[in-house]
Amino acid sequence: MVFTTQEKKPIFQEESCRSSSFLPLKIISTGVSVPENKIYSAQLDQQLNKKTGYTEKRSGIQYRYHSDNQASQAQLGIKALNHALARNKIEPESIDLLISACAIPVQVLPYNAAHLLQLSCLPKGTASLDVNVSCVSFIAALHLAACLLNYGGYKRIAIVSADLPSRGLDWQDEESSIIFGDGAACAIVEKGGGQSGVLSYLSETYTEGIDLCEVRAGGTRCNPRSGMSDGDFLFRMNGKPLFKLASSLIEPYLERLLKASGLALSDIATVVPHQASHLSLEHMRKRLGVTSEALIDIYRFRGNQVSASIPTALHEAVVTGRFQPEKPVMLIGTAAGLAFAGMVLLP
Repeated sequence: MVFTTQEKKPIFQEESCRSSSFLPLKIISTGVSVPENKIYSAQLDQQLNKKTGYTEKRSGIQYRYHSDNQASQAQLGIKALNHALARNKIEPESIDLLISACAIPVQVLPYNAAHLLQLSCLPKGTASLDVNVSCVSFIAALHLAACLLNYGGYKRIAIVSADLPSRGLDWQDEESSIIFGDGAACAIVEKGGGQSGVLSYLSETYTEGIDLCEVRAGGTRCNPRSGMSDGDFLFRMNGKPLFKLASSLIEPYLERLLKASGLALSDIATVVPHQASHLSLEHMRKRLGVTSEALIDIYRFRGNQVSASIPTALHEAVVTGRFQPEKPVMLIGTAAGLAFAGMVLLP
């Protein structure tokens, strides 16, 4: 399937050209944070008793960041929030909603956003809530924020994604243990003046992949009363069938997402994908025809940061000048479930 146009035309010359579903939204700042521990693939070669160069060749990663076992996931998220506030000199008092968009929470109860709020500089009593669609939580949270800003009475919203996948790695499972890195990212959004916003948003879930990527414990399924093992707390992934299923669905999904936006792939200036693996990024380059110039690829220096992956890549787009007004951007990713989420927006 080829996503092209015969002739390059101006994207949006008039307000009336936009879809009736256009949602005004302005990303006014982004921020990121990573742990101090930079883990090179060469270090994992020694840890896993492999030849030098093996892990980097297999994973596609030069280095990633891992927290120590006592580090706070919420604190890492707040560092990203503080970075976003400081970059554009945003007053904490101007934030009236905090959304946690994380895959794995600090604990089951209370909800994750409360843990973030407790450590933040935001005013006491600030509204907060969780959005969890695993690795694509940020895209879902961004769409929810757009809806709330337009219809829910909020003026400015902070979205924070923070995950510590290193805490749940099974080092006996080489396929999954070498691709993950810890990190956090934040985006602060408001309604804006109406020139920027969401052109399309599409979320779909295919539950035939529900058991291919999971952490079983932490809820009612595996606990001391229902029965559990230490392995239930570790990440499990059946990579080959998961990649096969996602690959079989991504092209028609992308076609639906773009059709809803009124654009073709050639109109998209920047693609911000989930940094799932080097194979998934190569698939976007080769099978879907996304150019290397348009694709945000930070995987080699971050690994798969789960929910923090997409907003960290978005921050990269912002700081490298690839998030510009009137130049459409697409956020896209897959997640455990198997879930797809994508958004086309005007910065």
